[in-house]
Amino acid sequence: MDRDLKSLISQMTLEEKAGMCSGLDFWHLKGVERLGIPSVMVSDGPHGLRKQDDKADHLGINDSIKAVCFPPACLSACSFDRELLHTFGTAVGKEAQATDVSVVLGPAVNIKRSPLCGRNFEYYSEDPYLTGEIAAAFIQGVQSQNAGTSIKHFAANNQEFNRMSNSSEVDERTLREIYLPAFETAVKKAQPQTVMCSYNQLNGTYASEHPWLLTEVLRDEWGFEGYVMSDWGAVNDRVAALKAGLELEMPSSNGVNDEEIVKAVKEGTLDESVLDLAVERILRIIFHWTDHREEQPFTMEEDHLLAQHIAEESMILLKNEEILPLGTDEKIAFIGGFAKTPRFQGGGSSHINSFRVDNALDFASKIGNVDYAEGFPSDRDLYDEALSKEAIAKAADADKAVIFAGLPDSFESEGYDRQHMKLPDCQNKLIREILRVQPNTVIVLHNGSPVEMPWLPDVKGVLEAYLGGQAGGSAVANILFGKANPSGKLAETMPIKLADNPAHLNFGDGDKTFYQEGIYVGYRYYDAKEMDVAFPFGHGLSYTTFSYSNLATDKTEISGSDTLTVSVDVTNTGHIAGKETVQLYVRDLTGSCRRPGKELKGFEKITLEPGETKTVSITLDKRSFAWYNTEIKDWYAANGTYELLIGASSRDIRLTAQVQMTGSRPLPLNLHLNSTLGELLGDERTKEYGIRLKNKMVQFFSASSSEEAANSAISDEMNAAMALSMPLRNLVSFGLCSKEEIQQTLDELKQIR
Repeated sequence: MDRDLKSLISQMTLEEKAGMCSGLDFWHLKGVERLGIPSVMVSDGPHGLRKQDDKADHLGINDSIKAVCFPPACLSACSFDRELLHTFGTAVGKEAQATDVSVVLGPAVNIKRSPLCGRNFEYYSEDPYLTGEIAAAFIQGVQSQNAGTSIKHFAANNQEFNRMSNSSEVDERTLREIYLPAFETAVKKAQPQTVMCSYNQLNGTYASEHPWLLTEVLRDEWGFEGYVMSDWGAVNDRVAALKAGLELEMPSSNGVNDEEIVKAVKEGTLDESVLDLAVERILRIIFHWTDHREEQPFTMEEDHLLAQHIAEESMILLKNEEILPLGTDEKIAFIGGFAKTPRFQGGGSSHINSFRVDNALDFASKIGNVDYAEGFPSDRDLYDEALSKEAIAKAADADKAVIFAGLPDSFESEGYDRQHMKLPDCQNKLIREILRVQPNTVIVLHNGSPVEMPWLPDVKGVLEAYLGGQAGGSAVANILFGKANPSGKLAETMPIKLADNPAHLNFGDGDKTFYQEGIYVGYRYYDAKEMDVAFPFGHGLSYTTFSYSNLATDKTEISGSDTLTVSVDVTNTGHIAGKETVQLYVRDLTGSCRRPGKELKGFEKITLEPGETKTVSITLDKRSFAWYNTEIKDWYAANGTYELLIGASSRDIRLTAQVQMTGSRPLPLNLHLNSTLGELLGDERTKEYGIRLKNKMVQFFSASSSEEAANSAISDEMNAAMALSMPLRNLVSFGLCSKEEIQQTLDELKQIR
């Protein structure tokens, strides 16, 4: 229905307009009954709805309605499957319609900077490209059902400690290349109806009142059309936030901040047109919801099966030394409390009141010959001699043992960060004891983020189940017995130990957190350091095998306006059907600036029958080759050679090719008296002048070092090195050129394009 929102707003009082910019209560927006403006509800929901009608609670303390807990983002991202995430989002959108929820508060797309972040289970990946693509697909699915989404937490919200006041100190290039692209991709591809700003400060300014972030970047650059809401309690200065571009404060401020807005308008410190625009943006989303309300059954049983399917498509077979799948005629010992009481979601605001929960033991017992011993509890770190003795005996008596290990709820949750990357001591101890009596052992992990695996060399199989959602138990059973073929790929690197992480020395600070690792996050860092990892980004095994061949590009040379299509053939060389994710990385060989050794720029997941071959095509544009240059305030891809790497993981590169970039305008010359000869010699536009100056300098030092001792101390190599790093002002000091002569030449060179 078309509405004249400006006319409607003109009929509202100043107080009513100010009131529209904050919540009615914890979960509802205000309405204006006399003008036909309804009150609508929002709900937590990155991996399922946590709808609460009558109690105010943001951290999962109070009960919510019975709903479906889908796999959290830490697992679903490992599907590397846009179509699956669209289906996932569609189901969540239908559930929102069924329960009268206008906006689903998700997805959460903050980058996994450190494995210690307590909320990593809600976040997709360490990689911004993967995160953006997965998020956009999920948003498109939800909003296809006319429910809204609220992508969060904007921006650089990468720790829980002091999250409401800490300042993330991040340089612009790192922001643009690592922490903002997922939001940018989602906005440009999927246009989420709302964006949720984060609690933290960004470089000293609260995200809720950051005009560069909320207006210049989000709206002016990316074209965001919806409204910005605060995270719950994230507003510091309400009027400053409104001016910066934050339309809706959540939850209710009990009228306190509404009065601040009214006062500012009356005193002339806030232009009423700013308030009117904010109200218009909020009303547009409200009426989109009410105009598209549909009667929708809450199909929980169907959605439970979808949750199982998503889990099966996403769990990662990390290691398999011919031990999986399990045989139905084998005697299997299931050990560990997680087999019977799985940890399937994280704690805090996303906690779902699941209508049912599958466990692996029940489902595996219907498939094969399974015996069970608790061994250790799933909810705490407790070594029990009697439980351990029973588990060791049953493991020794079995053909194979499967140990269900993981992190208890208390080890990771919203609100606080992990203190270490270890499993509970009781689990590591029992795993060691079982390995002494049973070499044929598989570990199944239940965790929201990476854990150290000191026993890894000695186990024959590892299945990373992450947090599998309410149907994760049945998914695990199906994968272990080969009823489902694993196809997940790691969306984050598994480091060997916490100290290997690039943010290890700069994480969890309370006042300011300095992102000193810059763009070297995740695999970008581990590759640059040539560091061993437990398992690399993009890794994941299958019960079948795949070969890659015939890498081709539709061009060998591209310019800024071109796209490049890269194709490769993939063949299932095994004996069962399976799915493979083809990953395309780009390496910059131009030397134009310091960049990671490779960056993910494309992926496609395909299904192949035994012996079947399919051609996978991935399209790249100039942005796929570019880095963010802060001097020109834009993305820049230098002319020269780029390498295309096709892999089954970031460290399993199967094929490579090269392409030439042409037609890029050179960067503006930024020359001054402190520029070096090396800078002049390194640019074709200034090289000739640099050679002239270098020759003068070499002659000067040669003439000054005629004595034998000097000749032995000052080599030709030293002269050349000194020349490269010599500031131009030193040429004036040595009397080789006048300051005026150099400055005049520099001014002339700056005009070159």
